[in-house]
Amino acid sequence: MPEQPPYLRIADELRRRIAEHVWEPGDRLPSRAQIGQECGVGENVVRRAQEPLISQGVLEGRAGSGTYVAEPRQRVRVVRSSAREQPSGSPFRADMKALGRQGDWESRTEAKVPAPADIAARLGIAEGDLCVRTSYEFLADGRPVQLSTSWEPYDLTAGTLVVLPEGGPHAGAGVVNRMAAIGVTVSHAVEQPEPRQATAEEASLLGIQKHIRRTYYSDEGRPVETADIVVPAAHCEIVYEIPINR
Repeated sequence: MPEQPPYLRIADELRRRIAEHVWEPGDRLPSRAQIGQECGVGENVVRRAQEPLISQGVLEGRAGSGTYVAEPRQRVRVVRSSAREQPSGSPFRADMKALGRQGDWESRTEAKVPAPADIAARLGIAEGDLCVRTSYEFLADGRPVQLSTSWEPYDLTAGTLVVLPEGGPHAGAGVVNRMAAIGVTVSHAVEQPEPRQATAEEASLLGIQKHIRRTYYSDEGRPVETADIVVPAAHCEIVYEIPINR
């Protein structure tokens, strides 16, 4: 019989300790270096062992804090629909409020970032043209449920009050409302689920994920924002609502 891969052996050991209440829900695990030293493997093996446990909801990663035994929780239903766009305020907060959860997020914005080739193609601009890039970590009751990296053409919002998505009087209002504030009407969005290999950070926070590529378009057909959205498969289900025009 072939020998079990080291990462599976470590995953089994972590499961055993949780099942035997060595670690209880909410407990922080020792560092990957500590676990690796104890089990005679490297940190990368421990990380690979933890990833499926995160995806299964057994563990959870917290940015800048470590890995914890997950508390039992229900899956979050993420509804993708044109109806989620609110006249004011954040669509995400409205989504979470409808589920009885407190929605919030952390973000980091960089202005004048040259567009890589794939982003340029999605925004209909030249490779290297300047963009505003914002990275988001969306939280439900303080726990990560979605990651997103948003790109907007800098020439569209430069010199306006909405150039920084999370700054100024329209901070956090969402793409549709922010663009409306500068006279750009967003007519529709295109979302495309797609397979993609998780980054180490994504795997640590969310485990196995579902990926969505979203682009907002103005009524003149111009792409005004594009984003890569990541949600955890273990704790979220994605539901699309299709409006029927009568």
